[in-house]
Amino acid sequence: MLGVKDVARLLCVSEKTIYRWISKNDIPVYKLNEIYRFNKLELMEWATSKKLNVSYEIFDYNNNEPVNRISISDLVSAGGIYYHVSGKTKENVLRSIVNLMNIPDDIDRDYLFNSLMARENLGSTAIGEGVAIPHVRNPIVLHINRPVVSICFLDEPMDFNALDGKPVDTVFTILSNSIKVHLSILSKISFILHQENI
Repeated sequence: MLGVKDVARLLCVSEKTIYRWISKNDIPVYKLNEIYRFNKLELMEWATSKKLNVSYEIFDYNNNEPVNRISISDLVSAGGIYYHVSGKTKENVLRSIVNLMNIPDDIDRDYLFNSLMARENLGSTAIGEGVAIPHVRNPIVLHINRPVVSICFLDEPMDFNALDGKPVDTVFTILSNSIKVHLSILSKISFILHQENI
């Protein structure tokens, strides 16, 4: 868990700005014994949805996991790219995506679908400009050996409750084996989507 000073440094803003966001209920925060605390995963998701730049310090977990070697192209090659994904509702679309994804046989697809829906019910994973990044709430519960990213282009754009109100037509689905890896993947996708040519 992070404090206000940590979050201000990671988001490259002043502590005053953090307190302003807290007062407006605009940032995910917990109050423990009168002290504000922030969850790194929730903070990264929020910063991505707001298109904020995040310091790479957020990935400093002081362990030897080789996060910087993760290649989005390798992850997408493993997870797959799918066109004309059908579904009239968010549930239908996520079910279609789970059924299409290239994942190990020992992963229960019903459990994965329910995990994605549970995260979605906490708040939309649509980040705007027609893009959503659904993922499970706690990456470790899947016990996968290697992370994967699937890209799905929907048959018809649909409402994902995005902050900008735009319907979603492109879905990046992330499955990872740790929170650190998940944050790294999310950051890299966010960086790519900020490129004007993309």
